[in-house]
Amino acid sequence: MDIRINSYIPITNVEGVGTRFAIWVQGCSIHCKGCANFHMWDFNGGTSYNVNDFIELIKSYKDKIEGITWLGGEPLEQIKAVKEISKAVQSIGLSVILFTGYEYSTLKENKDFQELIKYVDILIDGKYEQDKTDYSRAWVGSSNQNYYFLTDRYDESVITDCKNKIEVRISSNNKIIMTGMGDFKALAELVR
Repeated sequence: MDIRINSYIPITNVEGVGTRFAIWVQGCSIHCKGCANFHMWDFNGGTSYNVNDFIELIKSYKDKIEGITWLGGEPLEQIKAVKEISKAVQSIGLSVILFTGYEYSTLKENKDFQELIKYVDILIDGKYEQDKTDYSRAWVGSSNQNYYFLTDRYDESVITDCKNKIEVRISSNNKIIMTGMGDFKALAELVR
């Protein structure tokens, strides 16, 4: 089984609780107005990875991270591969945070989703709504998005104790990469 990934950052401190391996999947049919990751909508973009090889890649960082964070694109568009990787990650003691543009209430009856959330510690649901932009809460961009703590590993204190941050990286080909949550437009003006 393969998974299409736009990009990943093996060590980041802005995509959830603690130090995480962040994974941006490729492909999204939701197309939120004002989406910062519109370049991840195309299902044919990104790079295809064998799921087992990608699990081994994550395992190689096991001692440096607290867990993984699924972002996108839309992780649920590749639900079977996301489930397999999440299951393997939890089996070695790492945590899983999953962002989805879908609403939890509409997914509860979906069999594949029920299988996946067995391996998710925090689910953050709701599409980005540009008219509800709000950077006051950890990791989310609009006020309609919700947090669900699906295991005993984390509780609401991780949100109240967290401040939004942005990481700026310069790639080997001199491309500027900004991740995290905050006012990217203001930061982009500084980078100019």
